Amino acid sequence: MGIDLGQLRPSDSQRGFTLPQLFAIFAFGSCGSYSGETGATVRCNNEAKDVSAIIVSFGYPFRLNRVQYEMPLCDDESTSTTMHLMGDFSAPAEFFVTLGIFSFFYTIAALVLYLRFHNIYTENRRFPLVDFCVTVSFTFFWLVAAAAWGKGLTDIKGATRPSSLTAAMSVCHGEEAVCSAGATPSMGLANISVVRPVATEGVWGRQHTPSCPGLSQQ
Repeated sequence: MGIDLGQLRPSDSQRGFTLPQLFAIFAFGSCGSYSGETGATVRCNNEAKDVSAIIVSFGYPFRLNRVQYEMPLCDDESTSTTMHLMGDFSAPAEFFVTLGIFSFFYTIAALVLYLRFHNIYTENRRFPLVDFCVTVSFTFFWLVAAAAWGKGLTDIKGATRPSSLTAAMSVCHGEEAVCSAGATPSMGLANISVVRPVATEGVWGRQHTPSCPGLSQQ
């Protein structure tokens, strides 16, 4: 039993606007446009110094080790010292966003091919096979990128937690100051970027798998 590559053709849903385009936009857009804030307050036991509020902003590409903030000092000689957040999570984030962009442009190109050059697509026996192989590759890499970015996002949440911020400041370890955690960063948009690829992979595979009407007759 063999499969005639000439019988491979795009499914009917590919002749209109495809959902993977929307899912790809949401996926890399929600990750690439993310920005958040974490913070803490430091109250020195020295009455001469006021309460210091620390606000640290961070975002894509999540090179947290380059994000600076000022840690107040409670001695009389110094006012503050420069500190950095911990961790560099740019690799999974940039891979995730780059894959999303390429997936979006490939879906646009495939849609133009299906709509404007449908006859060429069906007459050339190589186009359906190439389309199928590229689609399978994108589906696999979506799963890999989503897994890597999901792990990276978990680590980012841990590194930007206000309790992690206070734990990294030496002034909070002694009796000279009282440190309080600030507001926890809102990760709703980043969480969406992890959920979307799962939906993208399912819809992508369903809508981009070429149909073979003669297969059941072999």
